[in-house]
Amino acid sequence: MASDCCISDPYAQLKIGLEAAGAKWVELNDSQTIDQVIAEIYPNAKRIASNLPEVKCATVNPDNLDDPRTLDGTDVGVLRGAFGVAENGMVWVPLATRYKALMFISEALVMIVPKGQAVSNMHEVYKRPEIKEDFDYGCFIAGPSKTADIEQALVIGAHGARGVTVIFE
Repeated sequence: MASDCCISDPYAQLKIGLEAAGAKWVELNDSQTIDQVIAEIYPNAKRIASNLPEVKCATVNPDNLDDPRTLDGTDVGVLRGAFGVAENGMVWVPLATRYKALMFISEALVMIVPKGQAVSNMHEVYKRPEIKEDFDYGCFIAGPSKTADIEQALVIGAHGARGVTVIFE
């Protein structure tokens, strides 16, 4: 995508990009809660880690742990994403929890993103205040972790989450 072009509806294109990257997305309606969506998509999850007060189904607050290695065995990690990038289906996730390990060690990752928060491309990303402000750590996440070898055998969840869901609220 050329740097001077803009996508006419970045939010709609972001959803397409998320699907192309292997992620699911859900747009909350007035009758749904984040907890309901998590329970529906991950019904067998027993260990849910989040420090977000609106995530009532969390069984672990990662900020209360002394060692990030104790996050191993987390079924679902729930984080807040700031915005998405339409051209590649990525979500910017600033570190807002004690350990960045939560972003990578969870079997599944749920990112909560404000509805409509999307930019067309990476050139627009660098204009965002979330990127210009000082922060300890942040990363772009695009779907579940995946890798492929020379024989084209695709492995999902090789270096991180096996599943990713974005909840637009």
